[in-house]
Amino acid sequence: MSQSLVQQVKDDIVQQIREDRLVLPTLPEIALKIREVAEDEDATINDISSIIGQDPALTARLLRIANSPMLRSSIAINDLTTAVSRLGIDYTSNLVIGLAMAQMFQATNDAIDVRMRACWSRAIEIASSAQVLARHFTKLPSDQALLAGLVHQIGVLPILAYAENNEGLMSDSMSLDHVIERLHPHIGAYILKSWDFSDELVRVPKQYQDLTRKSEQVDFTDIVQVAVIQHFAGTDHPLGQVDRDNLHSFQQLGLDADNVEPQWQAINEEIDATQAAFGNA
Repeated sequence: MSQSLVQQVKDDIVQQIREDRLVLPTLPEIALKIREVAEDEDATINDISSIIGQDPALTARLLRIANSPMLRSSIAINDLTTAVSRLGIDYTSNLVIGLAMAQMFQATNDAIDVRMRACWSRAIEIASSAQVLARHFTKLPSDQALLAGLVHQIGVLPILAYAENNEGLMSDSMSLDHVIERLHPHIGAYILKSWDFSDELVRVPKQYQDLTRKSEQVDFTDIVQVAVIQHFAGTDHPLGQVDRDNLHSFQQLGLDADNVEPQWQAINEEIDATQAAFGNA
């Protein structure tokens, strides 16, 4: 791996950030509209439904999720207004933002497109785990935990966009992996801040890999960290070799390090259902 190449890319991207020249991904228009309406205290279910209804594909995806085992509903939902009513405005808003983000993880270059789609697939897996963990082990909103999981690697996008125009980096997969590992946390936080996300979510990409952090109260970073470590459990990845006995995030969720696997198996079916609903949407 060329250390000089890694340092060059790092210096270039950091300089672009400092000079406000880094081309950041932007939320799709419908996500922006939905968030604006959801933040209005006077917004109604019909207001949200009318915006979503302008996008037939998004409507179909939302109805599919509303009828999935993910939400454990025994009554079939056949119309958008009922779906939004059942989900609630806040949950619907975060879910639509997440669904709309999928289109951002695509590229015209085949090699970059493969990486982006793999990144999105992993984000869905982490988000699914995060939502279920929040529901069972915390009092935090599960829809925001889902969103936290979806954006934990959002900083990868501008790095891959940079690589698409850098032949040296494109031809050196190991260097590209190293650049992503080093830079995506800070870039991710930078992006979420530019999107006016809450401080709690902005912290997630920047801190989820910090195994020394100690939150005063359980937060979304704790949840995502646990989900990521479980994702890599049993692999050669450094996070797969973590000693969970004294890890603060596991303690914050009340997970017994000696009994994690049985606890995880108890919620695994729900995680799989969530991932299937979201992944196939």
